[in-house]
Amino acid sequence: MSASPSDPITAPVARPTVLSLAIKEKAALYAAYMPFLKNGGMFVPTQKPYKIGDEIYLILALMDDVNKYPIAGKVAWITPPGAHNNKAQGIGVHFPDDDSGIRTRLRIEEILGAALRSSRATHTL
Repeated sequence: MSASPSDPITAPVARPTVLSLAIKEKAALYAAYMPFLKNGGMFVPTQKPYKIGDEIYLILALMDDVNKYPIAGKVAWITPPGAHNNKAQGIGVHFPDDDSGIRTRLRIEEILGAALRSSRATHTL
């Protein structure tokens, strides 16, 4: 008896896509941050098609911070091409509920400070 391609033992494991995002200024961070997600998240402009729940490995660089923030998250938001109000095409990556996600969310919220309560438009809402 031979294994079929759908056999979980022999089927190739889909590896998460690796994306890099470098945020250069506070206004861009505000526009990309997704505080309404339980663990926080980040909008990543991309033209590649994704589905909700896809695993993403995001490497985030925040302005002058020498640290890079590696995040193994999941797609929680999709802005398709030609979206309403000329929103940028891309995906929202939900941060995981682990040390990397918590550390990244806290660092972003530290940088944004009072701007988190702003009513300015973002890439998502």
